[in-house]
Amino acid sequence: MLRPPVDVMRPRAADALPRQDGVPGGYQYSLKLDGFRALAFVLEGGQVVLQSRARRDLSPEFPDIAGYLGERLPPGIVLDGELCAYREGRISFTDLLRTHRDRARAGVPVSYIAFDLLALPGHDLRALPLRERWELLGTALAGTGPPLQRVLATEDEDTAREWFDALREAGVEGVVAKAWSSAYRSGGTWAWRKVRHSDTVDARLVGLFGPPARPHALLVRLPDGRELRTAPRLTGRQAHEVAAPAAAAGVAAEPVEHPEHGPVRPVTGPVTVELLVITGRQDTARFVRVRETEPWPEP
Repeated sequence: MLRPPVDVMRPRAADALPRQDGVPGGYQYSLKLDGFRALAFVLEGGQVVLQSRARRDLSPEFPDIAGYLGERLPPGIVLDGELCAYREGRISFTDLLRTHRDRARAGVPVSYIAFDLLALPGHDLRALPLRERWELLGTALAGTGPPLQRVLATEDEDTAREWFDALREAGVEGVVAKAWSSAYRSGGTWAWRKVRHSDTVDARLVGLFGPPARPHALLVRLPDGRELRTAPRLTGRQAHEVAAPAAAAGVAAEPVEHPEHGPVRPVTGPVTVELLVITGRQDTARFVRVRETEPWPEP
């Protein structure tokens, strides 16, 4: 019997949905939901462990889900999936942060959306390709229903792109492309790629992280007043592109301590940068290019 803890397999971020012919055997495209990632272990006697990515047992916080899985699934089965709460027809991550009692009082339903199968009674399936695990998952969940269901998935690129565009308002974060040939291995992998919704916005450059001549990240202020640190690390070309206009605008000689982001060298004059802001529970900003310098209104 496969027992907790088991480290989850994690997709790598991608800027665009990979094409179906991008890997031998193609991809499965499934919805990326905004919830709590959890491995579901059904143990002897119907005991259920809902293991978070941080290896914490979430079952006391979601007793209805744990109870349903323990009653309807055999000991020895292990699922990978997402705990999702719903409010007014859309996925609501913030409601997952409430207590079980508060969710029940407010009538907020929670589902477990399974997207992978790691084990069946007496069999560790992680070495099998995803296509086989997916078919076995469908069989394992036959006869079950809400609050347990299999994630919406397709092999059709056009359908996946339609989902990506149409389901954003329902709280769907994006689409995950998984190579059908991929085995289940703990940690990050390029065999799984997540494409999340993003928006290009102009922001004010307010600080540099690292040497002024070769910064490795930027502190930026969005039009709504929020300040974010860009990621990933700037390339050499990007650092050079930013350094000159920042120097012309004025860069502090010594770094100051930002309350959230640590030591940063403030940029005193107006420099506007274009960013790719990826939305989610914690928004992230990716540097695109420097715009023409112009006055920037304070929020």
